[in-house]
Amino acid sequence: MALPEPGLYRTTAPHPRAADAIPEGRLVYVGQKDGAGFVVAPHYNEHNRWFWRDPTTPLEAADGDFIAGLVALPPEGFYTLPHTLSFEGGGRWLENAIVQLGYDRSGQGIAFVAERRTVEDNALFFSDRGQRIDDAVLFGLRWAPSLPVQSDAH
Repeated sequence: MALPEPGLYRTTAPHPRAADAIPEGRLVYVGQKDGAGFVVAPHYNEHNRWFWRDPTTPLEAADGDFIAGLVALPPEGFYTLPHTLSFEGGGRWLENAIVQLGYDRSGQGIAFVAERRTVEDNALFFSDRGQRIDDAVLFGLRWAPSLPVQSDAH
């Protein structure tokens, strides 16, 4: 079986040789380095984004059942909502609202809605508290490209 494309995935089975590090129901990053595939669990989260660190676990074509069970996930980043979301206990986010997409350790999508703050900078703010979203919403999000900020340092 071919190795999956690099990116974020949710596991549906434990890794055959590293079940403790890569269990079922875990957010993972699949990558390649020097032609060899690897999988790694998230290390820490900052500003609603996961960061990854060694150790990595080798991923080989012989890991067919594990690879076949990987669920490809949209990249973390900025999106717009495909429809209005209403929440238990009240509150709603309108269709086309800008959200930051993140994940919990199990690979469940979390949306963080953009808030416009009254500050001198013309900027959006994303809370560190989001709303879990089901896969129907997750896979319906529409990518909202944004440009990285360039450093003024030379």
